Amino acid sequence: MPKLSVAIITLNEEKNLARCLGSVAEIADEIIVVDSGSKDKTLEIAKDFGAKTFFNQWPGHVAQKNIALEKCTGEWILSLDADECLTPELAQKIKHIKQIEQTSAANGYYLNRKSYYLEKWMEYAWYPEWRVRLVKKGTGKWVGTDPHDNLRVIGKTAKIKGADFLHYSYRDLKHHMEVTINYARIGAQADLKKGKRFSPFKILFSPCARFFKLFFIKQAWMDGWRGWIAIVSSMMAAFLKQAFLFEALVKGNK
Repeated sequence: MPKLSVAIITLNEEKNLARCLGSVAEIADEIIVVDSGSKDKTLEIAKDFGAKTFFNQWPGHVAQKNIALEKCTGEWILSLDADECLTPELAQKIKHIKQIEQTSAANGYYLNRKSYYLEKWMEYAWYPEWRVRLVKKGTGKWVGTDPHDNLRVIGKTAKIKGADFLHYSYRDLKHHMEVTINYARIGAQADLKKGKRFSPFKILFSPCARFFKLFFIKQAWMDGWRGWIAIVSSMMAAFLKQAFLFEALVKGNK
């Protein structure tokens, strides 16, 4: 039977990793964990689940995830974040795909992610959220601008329907805001490296575009106050990215 490798990158993920690895324990033939210097029990947990662990100094989200992909030896690779896990239903669907590897027409599969936020599952603001996470070895590569990455596939893709994978994204509101600010800063730094600069147009209209998408298209307000928090935090992220670019401009960074 074809092998399935699971690729995960970590940094101080002791609160999440056991849940993640436990969800793939029955279907994974190989677990690859690339760690960037955890000081907690992350590596102990990984080894308890039989994972192969590697250290790599943090090069950015995209580069680190590609390093994890390269270390996998299975015919199929499932890429997860440490704060994500499979439902039993999705695990069985992936197991079936692994079994029919030779006849599968797709090189990659989109999985639908559902996020848990402030003690409740989000049904609108962040759902459905289709992401390529299962690929045949040699056909997938992580691309994008840090910290926002996506797994690009050479060849056909398909969706695994009828089951979700779960995302325990933020511990609390404070953690949510900290991540939002940090990701906006990282995104601005990535833009500077690409030669992009502060845009008066974007600082005004990017938050409006985020509002339109989440309010009218995703109907985030149907998630109640959690949805409104999601809307405002997304608008804030768009604003802050440009604000960090403005800060770089006035400080004379090029």
